[in-house]
Amino acid sequence: MLTTPSIDIFCKVVDNYGDIGVCWRLARQLAARPDCGAVRMWVDDLKSFARIAPEVNPGAESQTLGGITLFKWDTTLCELPETVAPADIVVEAFACTPPAVYVERMSVRQLWLNLEYLSAEAWVESCHRLPSVQPNGLRKFFFFPGFTEATGGLLREPELLARRDAWQADAQARLDLLADLGVSEDWLHRLRGGARLVYVFCYPQAPLPALLQALSSQQGDTLILMAAGLMPPEAWENFSGAGNVGVHEHPFVNQARFDQLLWGSDLIIVRGEDSFVRAIWAGRPMIWQPYLQDEDLHLEKLSAWLALSPYSADIKRAMLAWNQQDGPQFKDALTALLYPADFARWQTEAQAMSLQLAQQQDLATQLLTFCAEQSQTS
Repeated sequence: MLTTPSIDIFCKVVDNYGDIGVCWRLARQLAARPDCGAVRMWVDDLKSFARIAPEVNPGAESQTLGGITLFKWDTTLCELPETVAPADIVVEAFACTPPAVYVERMSVRQLWLNLEYLSAEAWVESCHRLPSVQPNGLRKFFFFPGFTEATGGLLREPELLARRDAWQADAQARLDLLADLGVSEDWLHRLRGGARLVYVFCYPQAPLPALLQALSSQQGDTLILMAAGLMPPEAWENFSGAGNVGVHEHPFVNQARFDQLLWGSDLIIVRGEDSFVRAIWAGRPMIWQPYLQDEDLHLEKLSAWLALSPYSADIKRAMLAWNQQDGPQFKDALTALLYPADFARWQTEAQAMSLQLAQQQDLATQLLTFCAEQSQTS
């Protein structure tokens, strides 16, 4: 039976921040557990990593951060120092496959997991925890995060929702954070007076002009927050501007601050996987844009999640319109949802989903439990 197993996590950065965001959260959660041993990460793109973890040195071949050993993963790697042995648990994130020279050193004593992408599609439950025999005879297990008891759950730190609630109850904490990120005194004053705060982290294909038009049609003020450099200038070209809507681009922040930005927002628009899960834990009205795939497979992924969600039909229509890049329909749908009674219902449904999913065991706990079970039977 494994006791305090060592863990290696391999990550290839495909979606700039989502892949590494998931892996970094998982690594930190595992490293903080008393039932887990040494944690190492192998990452091929340290430059992207450093944008969400400023303490990362993109030029270092190896470094230690928060008790986690981080290696720069050269994907052409053909040799390893003899002192580098595979960990007890080997996690390849999103089928990235460890380098061949590393796999050659693995044996049946290693537990090899393919941490898959998050999905609510029904087939995930039947594939979760299934083994796949590799050409060298080793078994690799599929491990699927998910939204049901038959999946691996979601990444969630201990007491996360309690920390969120305490932060949301402190109005000054939000204003201090925004001031530190360069929000003007004028907009801080408007926020004190009840202005709406909208956080936007989306792909360039999103119908941003429709979002701006819907928000500018409201009587109150709205400030949009967005990380600098994410959207091309033409994304805003159809919007002439309105005095009650402002856009503030802020520098990239670490994961703790990112969570706080979501907690402090009234409406959250997110993309990919990591920010999607963090928006769920924020318990705020949110719109999700899955990673775009050929043949509109991302729409199937969205529809599967919406079918499991507690959201009303009008909220689902807004999310579908956003992902179908249907600006006019999205504008109309969001405008209706911003009426106070409808927005309050959206808030209630988002909070209910957050609380419901928090009843499930978190991903890191389930991963270690599964590995302990496998070590007992092998």
